Amino acid sequence: MADFDRNVLEFYQLSTPFPSEWPQEKDKSDDSDSEIEQKKQKLNRRKSRYQALERAVSNRASIVQGSEKSANGVSNLVQKDEPDPLGTSESVVRTLKQLGVPVQDDVRLRNRFLLSSTSFSPALFLSQMHATADTQSLLNGLDVLSKSIDQKSASLKVLVESNFERFVRAKATIDNVYKEMKYRGVEPPPSPGRSGRHSRHASKSSFSRGSVGGSIGGAGLGPNPLISPLFVNDTRKKNALVKESDYGVMGIKTPLLDVAAKAEDVWGPALGGQEKEKNLKTVSTSFDQYKEYIEASSNIADSIKRKDYEALVEEYVRARRFADEARKLVEDLGSDPPSEPQTYQILVAARMWYDVDEQIQLFKRDVWRKLTSLHTVNRAETLAGQPQDQHMELIGLLLELGVEDNPIWVWLLSRYDYLKGKISSASERSKVEIEVLRRRLANGEKPAPQMMASHLKNLGRQAVEGKATGLDATDVIELWEKMLAFLSSLLSAQGVLGEVIEFWQTVESFIGGKAQKSLPTGYNGESRDHHQLSQQGTADLQKGAIELVDMIRAHVFEFFAGAPPEDVSLLFSPLPPSPGTPMSGLTPTTARDPRFNFDANNLPPPSPRRGESWEKFAFWPPTSNSVSGVHYLSKMLSLVGSGASEMASVDPVKQGDAKQLEMLKTLVGASRERCVTALCAAWNKDAENIKYVEDWKRAKEIGDVTRMPASFASFEGALLSGMQKILYIPDAMAKSGSSDIVLAPPAKLLQMVRSQYVTTLYKALSGMVENAERAVKKADDEWTTEMDLTVGATNDRTSLSIGSGTVDPGNRNVRMLLTLGNLHALRTQVVPNLNGQFENAFSVKLTDESKTIKDVLGQIDARLFQTYTRPSLDALRKIIRTGLADPKWAPPKPSEVKPYVYEALLTLVLVHTQVSTTAPSMTHQVISYLLEQISRELLDSLKARPKFDLGALMQATLDVEFFAQTLSQYTTERASGIQGEVYSMLDSKTDNQARARLQDELPGMREVLKKLREQSRSEFACFKRPRRSPGGSSSTAAGPGTLERTATG
Repeated sequence: MADFDRNVLEFYQLSTPFPSEWPQEKDKSDDSDSEIEQKKQKLNRRKSRYQALERAVSNRASIVQGSEKSANGVSNLVQKDEPDPLGTSESVVRTLKQLGVPVQDDVRLRNRFLLSSTSFSPALFLSQMHATADTQSLLNGLDVLSKSIDQKSASLKVLVESNFERFVRAKATIDNVYKEMKYRGVEPPPSPGRSGRHSRHASKSSFSRGSVGGSIGGAGLGPNPLISPLFVNDTRKKNALVKESDYGVMGIKTPLLDVAAKAEDVWGPALGGQEKEKNLKTVSTSFDQYKEYIEASSNIADSIKRKDYEALVEEYVRARRFADEARKLVEDLGSDPPSEPQTYQILVAARMWYDVDEQIQLFKRDVWRKLTSLHTVNRAETLAGQPQDQHMELIGLLLELGVEDNPIWVWLLSRYDYLKGKISSASERSKVEIEVLRRRLANGEKPAPQMMASHLKNLGRQAVEGKATGLDATDVIELWEKMLAFLSSLLSAQGVLGEVIEFWQTVESFIGGKAQKSLPTGYNGESRDHHQLSQQGTADLQKGAIELVDMIRAHVFEFFAGAPPEDVSLLFSPLPPSPGTPMSGLTPTTARDPRFNFDANNLPPPSPRRGESWEKFAFWPPTSNSVSGVHYLSKMLSLVGSGASEMASVDPVKQGDAKQLEMLKTLVGASRERCVTALCAAWNKDAENIKYVEDWKRAKEIGDVTRMPASFASFEGALLSGMQKILYIPDAMAKSGSSDIVLAPPAKLLQMVRSQYVTTLYKALSGMVENAERAVKKADDEWTTEMDLTVGATNDRTSLSIGSGTVDPGNRNVRMLLTLGNLHALRTQVVPNLNGQFENAFSVKLTDESKTIKDVLGQIDARLFQTYTRPSLDALRKIIRTGLADPKWAPPKPSEVKPYVYEALLTLVLVHTQVSTTAPSMTHQVISYLLEQISRELLDSLKARPKFDLGALMQATLDVEFFAQTLSQYTTERASGIQGEVYSMLDSKTDNQARARLQDELPGMREVLKKLREQSRSEFACFKRPRRSPGGSSSTAAGPGTLERTATG
């Protein structure tokens, strides 16, 4: 191979096989060379009889192949190698090669060491060839060189002496012929100073003058005979042997060339047709015989272009068969020379196989790339368009084409690497982005309690179970949604866990041999070994599946059980590739949220430490309320429970890794406990703020109460329903085998929820009482601000009024009455329903708690009732005491009731009006209670008198009876008993005479009472019993839930 490269360099006169630019000496060729080459190309159609003349005038520079032109255009004949002129070696090139000089690769460098070259450099020769020679060896070499020169000189001398006469005769003949042709028989003019004696020198001079008239050699010899007047008009000049007449052939050369060209045009096709036909027939026969060989490469290229892989495999198998036949033919021939058809077959097959193998290797690389990057295709896009088993098609294609590596193993390994990278990158980045949003909320302004209560006020059960709109602030909902999306991307069937389970199912199908049934075995069964995974590979895949499951578990566990991350520097790294780009995921390249663009020197500040309960939870948005929390945490725990059950169902985890199963149980238990702890803290906070939900607007369904009971019922019901989902995770329990992973909640958590439920009831009730007792400012306070947050002014105005009355939240009595109505609704309806919901949800009995809650509700109701009635009761007592203490109270014969009675009844009218227009259902309770207290005050005041004469007895009877008859609708057993005590006391403090005379006055007293009742009918019409409807019911009668008031409430 080295000799071949050297010959190429010598032929093309190059110094290196890969020149970087065109050699400059190649641009210095003669113009005559280019002209003659152009003429040769034009006239080379047929050989003419004047070919010798054409060669005579052609360039003589390329007589010997391998000749080299120097810079001045002089040719030199250089041998490839020669012995050392100093006689030390038989080969200069071999010696230099041993010395490390690269003369074989560089022609010009080699010529500088060869004596036959005109570029021979003695200094370089001696410095390299004889660098280590001593003086004696150089002197010996000089003797050898001198002898060589003497030998060559003696040979030349003998040659010249033996052929001198022959040279002289040949020279004279040539000169005579030249003169005859040049001067056409005319004697040339004599040249002055020219010797008549013939000599070699004179001959050379004359020849020089004849060829180059104006040269230095002809200077001083007179005018040139070629331009003398003798030959100016000579018609024979065109045939003269001079350069101007192309040395005598100019006259006939052009016509001959024209005739040759015309003959070529006319007879060329006819004369060359037979040969062309023969060649074409030979080519056609060979093409027909080896047509499939020749078309194999183009067919494969076309199949690749059209993505027709079935045709590609067929063509490739056919090409391999052709190549194998050619190889077998060569093996059968052995050392025997092949025949011409066999040679042609072998050459065509080799050329075909070279092209086919090159295309197939490129195609295989492309298929490998597609196979390893197939994981980055979005699963949604795969389900929508491309087939799910696209990897099987590519694996089958590689097996058909034949590969060294197992494509099944390569695909499974690349799938494992892809899932591992996706879990790590997507999880870490999502947790950091969640933490950044957490810090934004934590460092923001804390919302006012009224703003937080506005989300609780509009809460409905449908909103909790369905959409999350209005459950909390927009930023909080956004963070909850991001957390839910993070867990969904990890644990849902459409997320990473679904891909891991699908990956293991695919691994199982390959391990069991089911998936390979449809795969080909390749050419002559060469790919059958790739159908079976090795035992080590199977073990590695099982470990890989466990590792993927553990990675998902660890990220979820850290999210729930770990503290908020401190390091958010991951935001400064590039975005992870999206699921649509080559690994690529979680993209995209999706544009980065500008909220996550930070300067490395200006990181978002950490959450402030204010002692809030949410500061230690990475999964709880700051300032979030418990309603949005229970809504999203129930969904998140459902994902955790379902995901843990799915992870436990993976065979390597289920069958061989008990530790991993325990860790999955711990994941569910720890996540549930952390969620319950965070939720109870928020629940407690919201119970303190539930009082701000009170807007003093009447409920549309029941006019006696505000919207507070319904809001409280929705709030507590939503919490209980969501807490039940968090504790028991019912969605996860629907999956088979989940009971081994999602265990029943521990008693500690149930007790925590139980205690928190009772605590929230107490705090909510305390807040209601506080709302009733606190003063409401007219403007620019939290109450008016809260009222301004409500919407729907028309509906609000409607709900504020009942009949002709309108609720005035600035009136303390109105607030107390509405609160009493609310407490009554809570005690009779809301709390029992909530207790039942709690017992059904958590399978416990709230016997003690129900009793305690009932007692607390009774105490709060009694205290608030007394607070409301105390001002009216104090006024009534004062009126009665003042009236009875009047000296003129008992005239000799009374004919009317005393004014204090009217005054007390008018006070009751005002109370009745306020109660009936504010809380109609409480009218009977309030008036009955006040009647009892009036009766008690009359008894106590009358007891203070030592005795009663007839006038006092009659007046006392009239006053007491007027009270009793006017308020007969509100008389209770206790009031009747007290009135009986009054009569008994009166009877005990009078004498027999007065008692006997009273019997006589009774008819008159009845008439007086009747007359007084008639006169005061309009004033006290509110106390009149309403007419009963045909059904026998009264619109203002106390309902079945009406309670009797005692002296202590």
